[in-house]
Amino acid sequence: MNERLISQLRFLLEADKMKSLYRQTYIIADEARGASMRDFEGDASLHRRRENDAEHSFHLALFAMILAEHSNEDIDLLRVLKMVTIHDIVEIDAGDTYCYDTEGYKTKADRENAAADRLFGLLPDDQRDEYRGLWEEFERSDTAESRFANALDRMQPMLLNYTKGGVSWKEHGTSADMVRERNSHIADGSEELWEYMEKCLEDAIGKGYLKV
Repeated sequence: MNERLISQLRFLLEADKMKSLYRQTYIIADEARGASMRDFEGDASLHRRRENDAEHSFHLALFAMILAEHSNEDIDLLRVLKMVTIHDIVEIDAGDTYCYDTEGYKTKADRENAAADRLFGLLPDDQRDEYRGLWEEFERSDTAESRFANALDRMQPMLLNYTKGGVSWKEHGTSADMVRERNSHIADGSEELWEYMEKCLEDAIGKGYLKV
């Protein structure tokens, strides 16, 4: 029996749980074709459901492929793709911590490190070390690739929120200062992308999507 293959498949099956982990960001549903969508919660006239972690990771991979040219620095795109694909896998055990949840952030690191131990530990040793290392690099945000990956991880929910009329921001009473403080780090990975998102932020403030 191929123990390496069994370990890899065990990890991949565990990763399937990401499809059931829902975030705070709503998907941009096509309301004209909404009859085929499953209502998730809330006001169906505004949205259908939130995105899950698997959808978020897929979307970030697409962001990385399409927007790589806007990175401040030269990057290894494959390394970025690996990072954004696995960066949220720890939420299988640790859960999704809302980015503006100050109480949740007090225990976030401990919860996610314990999750990383278990989940990456399912892999063969060489892959465990590679992907755990990539996850830690993403968390540190201390390389060109991790800075760009983190920029995309902030940009994607902000862009969806803005495009959906600030639904999630309104639900949580999020202020413009909170959004600016968190998302200004987009500039660490791409000044051009942050310049665009700043314009979106100013428009969102003008339209009343955020508290001021």
